[in-house]
Amino acid sequence: MLRSYEGIRYVSDKQVVVFDIGSAYTKFGYAGESNPRGIIRTEVMCTESRKIRQVFSYKNTEDLYQLLVEFLHFLFFRYTVISPKDVRVVVLESLLTPTQFRETLAKVLFRHFEIGSLMILPSHLVTISTLGVETAIILDVGYEDATLIPVFEGIPVLKAWQALPLASQAVHNCIKKEIKEAIPDLELSERIIEDIKVRSCFVTTKDRSTKLRDGSGHSPPSAVKYPGVKSFEIPGHVRENAFEILWERDNDNLTIPTMILDAIVKCPMDMRRPLAQNILLVGGTVMAKGFLSRLKSELIHLVNSDFYSDILKVRTFKFHTAPCHANYTTWLGGAIFGIADLPARCISKEKYLITSRVPDWSSLLDNRKFI
Repeated sequence: MLRSYEGIRYVSDKQVVVFDIGSAYTKFGYAGESNPRGIIRTEVMCTESRKIRQVFSYKNTEDLYQLLVEFLHFLFFRYTVISPKDVRVVVLESLLTPTQFRETLAKVLFRHFEIGSLMILPSHLVTISTLGVETAIILDVGYEDATLIPVFEGIPVLKAWQALPLASQAVHNCIKKEIKEAIPDLELSERIIEDIKVRSCFVTTKDRSTKLRDGSGHSPPSAVKYPGVKSFEIPGHVRENAFEILWERDNDNLTIPTMILDAIVKCPMDMRRPLAQNILLVGGTVMAKGFLSRLKSELIHLVNSDFYSDILKVRTFKFHTAPCHANYTTWLGGAIFGIADLPARCISKEKYLITSRVPDWSSLLDNRKFI
């Protein structure tokens, strides 16, 4: 049971803090709870320049160390309100997280904050625990990248993983570019661009997108007025075209729908149908209005095209509905894992201070078998 007294939180020995540190937002809270205590931007106020800096915009290891010290200090003492000394921490890690980041994060947690133990969990794998299933395709569309990993019977199929730089950052760049063309003298910050995306933009249907691309004469939606000190109108075509970047094929003929199909094709035959009927979407970008409907339409169109109809016989795709909002589904999976007693996956403070390294599944030092 949690008790608060004059801002200090007293917790039991089994209390576990769960962090999902994303490139744009960080979710934090306690294991066993159904939702995070809060969601904040992954940024800090630089003490020297007095400017706000993104944690993932570090210059080198030393710079990253200082950014993480300041950021985690706020997380522990201002938001979770808990003394980090000897506390148990769970960190959710994306497949694309650099080794430099995970090792520096562990160093900050153990040597600066002196936590008791650290458990680093792969975000895609823990996410399926929210569904109570062992087989699913996890598509995570966050801020910088869209990543996908099929999980079959609890085992990630790493040879089929997919990643593309098609996420919120690409949408923000598209909105900024089109507004700049419509209103040349207007300068907008990243926060306002994101607010415009959430408040007024949507994912249009595939049929309408095709007709607009062909110039069939469909009129754009009405413009809306953005409130503020300097209010301005957001053109209708900006609202409708903002998310089109996610569906436009690049030079390699890749989009978010092709990520799903290519991943299924790379899996063995007996895995394909179960995976196609267990798709889970996570990440803040998939919460955009019309995203799921457009994705279904694109998949049906592609799977019946000449390229995929011969190599993929699956014609039905089914999507899971997560028990929470898509932007913190991964955190909820970590909160579920955090209440389990998994000593083999935990890095204790004593062990880290001796070895000064974090086990890595890709390292032979951690995977070799002793006979």
